Amino acid sequence: MKLELRIGVVDSGHSTAQRVQVVAGRRFSLVEDGLSESDLRDDPLGHGSAVIEAIGRRAPSALFCVAQVFDRRGVTSALQIATAIDWLVAQDVRLINLSLGLRQDRNLLRAACALAVGQGVLLCASSPAQGEGVFPANYPQVLRVTGDARCAELEWSWLDSDQADFGACVHGTYPGQSGASLGCAALSGHIAAFLVENPDASNEQVIDYLRHNARYRGPERRIGP
Repeated sequence: MKLELRIGVVDSGHSTAQRVQVVAGRRFSLVEDGLSESDLRDDPLGHGSAVIEAIGRRAPSALFCVAQVFDRRGVTSALQIATAIDWLVAQDVRLINLSLGLRQDRNLLRAACALAVGQGVLLCASSPAQGEGVFPANYPQVLRVTGDARCAELEWSWLDSDQADFGACVHGTYPGQSGASLGCAALSGHIAAFLVENPDASNEQVIDYLRHNARYRGPERRIGP
């Protein structure tokens, strides 16, 4: 009998149909005197639902712990994300998907990521295909993931570039959701599928598997103007 695989998702929530896959959920919102924790609300953006769908499509048996950090404007903070990561580690997740990015480095977010990795949790964070990097993707030991239009549903790329470590499929079934966020979720799905079959694999073994089984190696080379 395979052990239960729990995947953490820091995002905008989940859909009603996905509730059966969610074993724990918490909402983290800013208030005047700090941070408030409450029960999950309906996904106001559809972004978290698209992320969970992309992971679950590749690892159908995975279960989810969902930390809701976005408001209806799609805005969040380092405090919310860091607290969400800490909470997910306490839920005994093996992998945390962070299809989000902040422009500024924050000590509390850096510390939360370091603590999670120290506990053996693998972190996947989205990184833009161009331009300046974002956090938490830019932190050491966090996998930087972007979208790669070359990749079909069950493919990924080992980019090993200044922008990202890996890339994956940018397309999902939710209208308006694409790009690095879904690429990150797709790669988390591939990792989850591997961990279902190899529950004792270390983070180093996971990364080695991703490198050796990548459909493409290196960034896409565009020819012409």
